[in-house]
Amino acid sequence: MLAAALFSAGLLFVLYVLFGYPLLLALIARLRPRAVHKSRQRKTVSVLIAVYNGEQFMAAKLRSVLALDYPRELMEVLVVSDGSTDATDSIVESFAAEGVRLLRVPRGGKCAALNAGIAACGGEILALTDVRQTLAPDSLQHLVDCFADPAVGVVSGELVIRQGQSEPEAALGLYWRYEFWIRDRLSRIDSIFGATGSYCALRRELAVPIPPEMLLDDMYLPLAAFFRGYRLIVEPRARAFDYPASPKTEFRRKVRTLAGNYQILRAYPALLTPRNRMWFHFLSYKLGRLLLPAMLLLMVVTALLLPPPWRWLAAGCQAAFYGLAALDLLIPEGAVLKRLSAPARAFVVFMIAAACAVAVFFVPPQRLWKVTSAGG
Repeated sequence: MLAAALFSAGLLFVLYVLFGYPLLLALIARLRPRAVHKSRQRKTVSVLIAVYNGEQFMAAKLRSVLALDYPRELMEVLVVSDGSTDATDSIVESFAAEGVRLLRVPRGGKCAALNAGIAACGGEILALTDVRQTLAPDSLQHLVDCFADPAVGVVSGELVIRQGQSEPEAALGLYWRYEFWIRDRLSRIDSIFGATGSYCALRRELAVPIPPEMLLDDMYLPLAAFFRGYRLIVEPRARAFDYPASPKTEFRRKVRTLAGNYQILRAYPALLTPRNRMWFHFLSYKLGRLLLPAMLLLMVVTALLLPPPWRWLAAGCQAAFYGLAALDLLIPEGAVLKRLSAPARAFVVFMIAAACAVAVFFVPPQRLWKVTSAGG
């Protein structure tokens, strides 16, 4: 009886977090939407790029920034080089005639670089973007227009993953669409719990110093505005384009982001209390994701304690799913079964990453950062 109760609880928890909560969220967003009042704005904007060894992407990034359809006299572009040792600095300096500024700082991590850059910026709006992604020409104007609503403090763009060449890359793209769908619905009812780190904007007066060891600057900075009563929203028309990542790269990124969630809980313990006006959604979404690996492990253990025939049914279904994920490494591209095995493998990779995220309690956080490259 106890094993059955625990297995059922774990199964219901997993189904709720993955499917039940998103459906409930969609219903709430449909019944109780909160509009964002947008209008054409002409605010001064500081585009800030913090980068370490980004020579592979730097020129294309700056060309896309300079091609933004926004009054050039209202824009400043600042690149903060976090002790880069490749050709990043020289590439940035080659754009000096077009108004791009370079600020070189000693290697101290992304958060330290952002702190230095924010202090050197003078725009009413800070547009933060990473070096990998190129930006749609109309994206900045769409971000800025959202600040016509005085309740809006932070606006995120939509990260569009380019079409992958393999089924695993396509599965990761599907995951990103699922994630953005949830964030879009949260934005419709009030707020998301951070920002899209690759491309977002915030009011300059809401910027706060970021602890150098923080892994998720794109949560720490927006949440400071959230707890001052501002909304954190997404603007789907403000698009940034990224390369598809390999499962290995996505695994490292997921470990870092989930580990960063533990840091965020220490920095903002009010997230777990009714002081958080989105308390129910945080527990269902963010905290639920962190607990998923434990619930899946609970299901594996308790399935073996169930009486027949339920033991064979529960254990067999789990073995089939995890076996399918493992077989994905052997199934060739183009095979029909790959369409099932690739998403299963992506899910298992994310769950292992969530379990590995507890490493943040045992190793220096900066060891979880890795420099990524296109296609890797």
